Amino acid sequence: MSSSGRKRGSSTSTRSTADSPVKKSKSPMLKVMKQYLNMSATQSAQRNLYLKQLGRKQEAAEARLEESIIQAQQLAKQAGLDESSSEFYAVSHICKDEALLKFFINLETALDGQLDSSDEEVVNMLLDDAENEKQVMEFIFFFFGMYHDTYMHKNKRKKGPESGQEWVMRNLADETECYKMFRMTPPMFYRLHDLLVQSYGLKSTSRSSSIEALGMFLWMVGASQSVRQVDNRLQRSLETVHRNFEKVLKCLVKLAADIIRPVDPEFKTIHRRLQCPRFKPHFNDCIGAIDGTHVEVVVPKDKMVQYLCRKGHTTQNVFAVVDFDMRFTFVLAGWPGSVHDMRVFNDATNKYKERFPHPPPGKYYLVDSGYPNHAGYLAPYKGTKYHLPEFRNSTMPRGMKETFNFVHSSLRNVVERAFGVLKMKWRMLLKVPRYPPAKQARIIAACMALHNFIRESNLKDNDFDRCDRDEHYVPIEASMSQPRRHVTGGMDEDRDMNIFRDELANALYNR
Repeated sequence: MSSSGRKRGSSTSTRSTADSPVKKSKSPMLKVMKQYLNMSATQSAQRNLYLKQLGRKQEAAEARLEESIIQAQQLAKQAGLDESSSEFYAVSHICKDEALLKFFINLETALDGQLDSSDEEVVNMLLDDAENEKQVMEFIFFFFGMYHDTYMHKNKRKKGPESGQEWVMRNLADETECYKMFRMTPPMFYRLHDLLVQSYGLKSTSRSSSIEALGMFLWMVGASQSVRQVDNRLQRSLETVHRNFEKVLKCLVKLAADIIRPVDPEFKTIHRRLQCPRFKPHFNDCIGAIDGTHVEVVVPKDKMVQYLCRKGHTTQNVFAVVDFDMRFTFVLAGWPGSVHDMRVFNDATNKYKERFPHPPPGKYYLVDSGYPNHAGYLAPYKGTKYHLPEFRNSTMPRGMKETFNFVHSSLRNVVERAFGVLKMKWRMLLKVPRYPPAKQARIIAACMALHNFIRESNLKDNDFDRCDRDEHYVPIEASMSQPRRHVTGGMDEDRDMNIFRDELANALYNR
């Protein structure tokens, strides 16, 4: 390149930045390089640089902390945390940072003394340890961040080819599909829906209608669908499915308190079934039958022994009173499967004596060999053939005791038929999912309320119609999970009731 017109050292000389000694001394990159090349000579400069860099990091950390605090405050309010609560107050003390306190300074005096002594001790302990304070701060932000991600940033609502409302309405428009999905006819479905809406608080929400919620519940208990199956089929979130199930369950439990009771509390009338020549006039004073059934349930491992029945299943022992229309007039659910029937019976008649339909003087229920023969409760002869299949596979009953047991079993099987229809229709009762035992008992009571509602509606129902056509028909579901009956001894039997049974047996044998 030409250098004409320019003298060496002239002020107009143009040197590159790399060649300029003045520029070279001002380069921060070269300063850092010189510090690393001559560590012994630049200890103080390196330390100052380190502190300066650390200061910038601390400033950045404080800025991030302040931003996190602002977010935590917003999330706390969104979470429903009251600004006057002790939790909100504790957060401001645990986070002693000045940037946080400027948001909470007005709350300290207003809420003074609201913390318990034990809470104040924990707060003071945390404040005394800076490292502990840092961990607590990290936990607080993690907690609010988790809440924000879970409840504020939800996934988009599922959209499929058919919504849950459309699926329910489509099945309600087809009588056959409606009965298969909801275990009842469309007129009965709408009648039940109107009753729950008008009298038991079932309401629609912005997310789902009351019709969809009821259809969802009936499908779950009728076809034994899991929450995730409903979530997938109806395109609803798990939260919505749980909420609708609990909402309808609560209404049906209220219905159960009203509908599971005797139609005639004083038992003044004689049921038409008892007017059959086989039973009249010997059983005119009979008012129903009593028995227990075992509903298989799923329980945690630590409760398995408690809920094991004699068949080796984990069950709840459900006690019930049934009239001759196959209606439940009293139900007691919740007892573990290992408990003897008599213990459940005593609990029903003593603890719930105000609700239990006690037999009036001169009236009685039919019970099986698991219960003693005493006033108001007529049991069969023990040690003698009793159940109907034993007679069908052999000759007709012989002798006074077998004759009585045969007639007694023919009349008392109404309770077994009721349990059979109950489990055949509401198949969740064949194995209730892993809900808490109290909720499992509520599901059982709700299904029995549905059972009574259908029976009282006088509308067509295939399951009940089959039992009405054949008085000896007992659905196979009645015996599922049912353990062998433990026969009681005769020490608790009533002498007068034994005499009455002998007179009744003699009259049946000699008629």
